[in-house]
Amino acid sequence: MFSGIITDVGRVAAIERRGDTRYIIETAFDTSTIEIGASVAHNGVCLTVIETSPGRFAVEASAETLSRSTLGDWAVGTEVNLERSLRLGDEIGGHLVYGHVDGVGTIVDRRPEGDSVRFTIEAPAELADYIASKGSVAIEGVSLTVNEVADTPSGTCRFGVNIIPHTQSCTTFRSLSTDRRVNLEIDMLARYTARLLRDRKTTG
Repeated sequence: MFSGIITDVGRVAAIERRGDTRYIIETAFDTSTIEIGASVAHNGVCLTVIETSPGRFAVEASAETLSRSTLGDWAVGTEVNLERSLRLGDEIGGHLVYGHVDGVGTIVDRRPEGDSVRFTIEAPAELADYIASKGSVAIEGVSLTVNEVADTPSGTCRFGVNIIPHTQSCTTFRSLSTDRRVNLEIDMLARYTARLLRDRKTTG
């Protein structure tokens, strides 16, 4: 489990494509403190560490993970938002993030707004009911507050988030541009609330 507060921006150092895809990640983390089998979120995707060396660690992603996230878009040199898993008693500065990507959105607009940058994201139709104004969403593993939401004729939705200067400097949002695909994880509370409302409607 994670909180959506990025603690390092790593870099893809190598990619090995076999049955699964193996990624070598360069990081500022002290890898001597990362145990084999530990969970690390990579752009919001929870992956298991299978090997460590000074300044680097290795993870593997299955075909299922690649098909449901943007990890298949990675190349050597790609920057990656990293967050180590929470421990009991850790402060939750964002919101509870599970590292299970629900869908892939697309950045459709990026523009300055004061000292911040306003991003508009288009989310797939299957996630539209779970994104609400002032609710939480994880984008590329970053916990963010939704500013506004608008449905589209095709059934998708577009929503806006503000990226403050600190978040710009400490995450990959500093380099994200329009048409870029991004990993989305909806708030777990929104998921259960929507399910509860559906169940109540079904039972009359």
